[in-house]
Amino acid sequence: MTGAVLAVVLLLSVTFAITIGPSNITPVEVWGSVLHHLGLGDSPLSLLRDGIVWQLRLPRVLTAAAVGAGLAVSGAVMQAITRNPLADPYLLGLSSGASLGAVAVLLLGIAILLPVAAFLGAMLALGLTLLLASSLGRITPSRTVLAGLAVSALASAITSLVIFWTVTGDSYREILNWLLGSLAGARWPAVEIAFAAILLAGLPIMLSGRILDAFAFGDTSAAALGINVNRTRWTFLAATALLTGAMVSVSGSIGFVGLILPHAVRLLVGPRHRALLPLSAVVGAIFLIWADTAARSVFEPRELPVGIVTAIIGAPIFAILLTRRRSEA
Repeated sequence: MTGAVLAVVLLLSVTFAITIGPSNITPVEVWGSVLHHLGLGDSPLSLLRDGIVWQLRLPRVLTAAAVGAGLAVSGAVMQAITRNPLADPYLLGLSSGASLGAVAVLLLGIAILLPVAAFLGAMLALGLTLLLASSLGRITPSRTVLAGLAVSALASAITSLVIFWTVTGDSYREILNWLLGSLAGARWPAVEIAFAAILLAGLPIMLSGRILDAFAFGDTSAAALGINVNRTRWTFLAATALLTGAMVSVSGSIGFVGLILPHAVRLLVGPRHRALLPLSAVVGAIFLIWADTAARSVFEPRELPVGIVTAIIGAPIFAILLTRRRSEA
């Protein structure tokens, strides 16, 4: 029942988010335009207004939905396999690595390669994290987290140094906008990247809820249930890294989505991952759609990076969740 209600809310969120903006467009016109581009009838909108729906607003809203879903699922997985309630998708240095790759191509003036560079930067950061963790001995969740923090700090420092040394005039604005997280440039290629990652990595993760449930009782209990703990953990880490890297490559670094939303969904459905993972995806999609809609419309004609909005909303919610958890302990 909860899933059906959230699915309807998601569909309504997509529809009404597209209607919000300077051009007055109704929900009926939105669906008329969508059906027209799917080959089902004529568009009720003029050529200009149809372009606003199909080329600008719809891909942006769909990208926001996919990124929100991907980050929320990644956060739930990271919290499960590290048994750390404060874990988020960026724990292994993925965000900082992606930021370094993105800044590099932006400064070189080849922004068209930004998604590729951001993804490669995230994967490089993951590789360095695992290499550092293995150099400390047997790879464990705690060593991996510590290595991720070290790699993240190094990549952030290099990014800051590069920006300080090379940026002139107003060129820092595009870089800052990306570092704070923004969906302003999301078009259909971003939709394709984000949804491909959901299908290739996110969907298999969401179908593996029972395996993640076993990790809640520790590695020994998981092994007793017949699970190859090390292989399974690294499979989940690789899938999460792929999912997070793809999302960061199209949206920049958007905080708090993967940290707070799995906690919020647990309050609704409990800790079982079979329900937690898909519902976290839907709630993450709804949350980021409206956060991005607020970012582009509240201070119109100015637009905020969506990462600022998620931080403003997420930090107080996370404080409330921590307070509630402490009172229940």
